[in-house]
Amino acid sequence: MDSSINSKELQLPKYHTGVEHEHDEEGNKMFGFVVFLLSESVIFLSFFAGYIVYKTTTPNWLPAGVSGLEIKEPAINTVILVSSSFVIYLAERALQNHNLNGFRFYLGATMGMGSYFLVGQAIEWSNLEFGFTSGVFGGMFYLLTGFHGLHVLTGIILQLIIFVRSFIPDNYESGHYGVNATSLFWHFVDVIWIVLFILIYLWQ
Repeated sequence: MDSSINSKELQLPKYHTGVEHEHDEEGNKMFGFVVFLLSESVIFLSFFAGYIVYKTTTPNWLPAGVSGLEIKEPAINTVILVSSSFVIYLAERALQNHNLNGFRFYLGATMGMGSYFLVGQAIEWSNLEFGFTSGVFGGMFYLLTGFHGLHVLTGIILQLIIFVRSFIPDNYESGHYGVNATSLFWHFVDVIWIVLFILIYLWQ
């Protein structure tokens, strides 16, 4: 048996290169962020369950003098917010194609749409005939819409951060974790609002 062994056969494959390490680290971060979103989902689901229970068991659900909620303006805000999910997806695609100007444009549009939603919600609140202490419905309404609005504001701040970081030379050459996480958070916020819109505005 030939005892001579080619030195190339002794070379083990290099599994821990710098690039692969960065991918692993980015994947771990994204996994942690998904777990965070799942925990947020549990909070919202508990609120949804409480809303449904109270609505189906409370005799005088709506505050005195209130017959229902206006749907037209919230529906417009809903279309704008949900459409922004597609716009931020375009921002992701632009960044993947190394189109920073396109990335900034679509991201700026997403922030504008989210801001429009928040302003619309603030205007709606100012015109409502009931407050946070106006029965169970008043408390649940402001709790759910306010908690969601806080998430929308958080999403806009995250988008502003990644927008500013796009002006740092070669900032996104090593990975897009921040952008992907922010986009995922925004999709999450939009899905939550769709459920809220159905529960609060359509189911009256």
